[in-house]
Amino acid sequence: MTIQEVYGLTHLVAGAGLALMTVWSVWWTIRYALADSMTRESIRQAVRVRWGWKRLAPMLKLSATDKTPPVLAFLSDTGNKPLKPRVLIPALKVKHDLYGVIARVGCLPGVGLEEFQRAAPHLANAWRCTRVAVTQERPGQVVIRGVRLDPLKFKTEHRPTMAVPEETARWDLGLDEYARPVSVSLAQVPGVTVAGLPGFGKTSLLNRLLSDWAPSPAVQFACADGKVSAAHEGDYADWARRMFAFVGDDLEGANAMFRRLVELRRMRSARVRAVLGVKGMWDVGPSEDWPLVVLIIDEAHTYFRDHKGSDPKTKKLAALAAENARLVEDLVKKGRSVGILTVLATQKSTGDAIPTFIRDVCPVGLSFAQKTAEAAVAALGEEIREWPDANPVNLQDPAYVGVAAMSHQSQPGFTRIRTPYVPDVDAAVIASSTAHLTRDPADLLAARLEEAPVPLHKDIDGPEAD
Repeated sequence: MTIQEVYGLTHLVAGAGLALMTVWSVWWTIRYALADSMTRESIRQAVRVRWGWKRLAPMLKLSATDKTPPVLAFLSDTGNKPLKPRVLIPALKVKHDLYGVIARVGCLPGVGLEEFQRAAPHLANAWRCTRVAVTQERPGQVVIRGVRLDPLKFKTEHRPTMAVPEETARWDLGLDEYARPVSVSLAQVPGVTVAGLPGFGKTSLLNRLLSDWAPSPAVQFACADGKVSAAHEGDYADWARRMFAFVGDDLEGANAMFRRLVELRRMRSARVRAVLGVKGMWDVGPSEDWPLVVLIIDEAHTYFRDHKGSDPKTKKLAALAAENARLVEDLVKKGRSVGILTVLATQKSTGDAIPTFIRDVCPVGLSFAQKTAEAAVAALGEEIREWPDANPVNLQDPAYVGVAAMSHQSQPGFTRIRTPYVPDVDAAVIASSTAHLTRDPADLLAARLEEAPVPLHKDIDGPEAD
């Protein structure tokens, strides 16, 4: 190859490189111009983080010193002077989003997860973030999530679709305080409690569950709503057509429905091995002819409240409430393995609203705003006292309507979650479009066994022995 050819090739490579840089610059300029103001600020923040990292890391002791000379150091002429140790800076890659930045950083010897977690408050100050969280993504790499804006104070909206969930019983809740999506698996979960002051988001949370799960024929719903007297009233009026059973605040009607579900539980328990070939439904998962049954009990205190009085009417109400508690206890304690999930919602989940023998066996609990520490402890357990930042007592500000606290499966302690609002119009469309999927699980079981449906309203004796 001649000198002229080399020279021409060099110009060609340089031109190609300049063209790529020009295209990249134009792409970034267009992307920046089309972004909203919040995203633009996040882009600028990401640039500052990237450019300032090599200087900031040593200041926060997030660098390592390598005193061993590199293999080829002997080739350099040092004039017999000792080689200077090398300062190693962890490699950092930064992305931006609406709320701030997400940085992935490689670990170094002596600079790992604990060191980055200790430096988190200083990183928040340097990066101008409200909060910074550090987690381990995989061995040798940590993720630093910095939020410039508090995601909990931005109301969000969920637009449900008709898509069948990829994973049955996966409950998408919303975004946590670092704008990370939060979901919880309700497979193998017998019960869920949802507490909080009126108007702070309990019904909207359940509305999303219904909207997301209704398109699946492997899920069937029943509801007891203590706020209304008939199915055409209240928050679940549109959803009644997607429910195989519904009852209002009538204690006798609720008692009949709970009996019906306990009988279904007994039928399933007696036949699960013969029908599914396994000991428990979750060994094979829900199906169209053996669906997951979700019982929602809203304003649960309506059905369990201890009625005081000696007149015949009050005594009858007290007896119904006591039996309601016994029947729901049966469902919560024995329904998990055969695919029955009970969700109980109330304002204050103290023992008089949800009996402790029911509440304390529900492993998943959420609480929206509460007025008293007693109510917060009843909803989330004594451990919430050790996490004051997540205590639902601090969520009474109107800005936190739709924000709940919960103990999350993937991290220690408690976290706060911004749950989205589901427009009533969208929920009504989903309910109407999926109404044809509604089936009585008892009829499905009877058809599977090729026998007539078993009557579900016969008397139920005391709870069976486990």
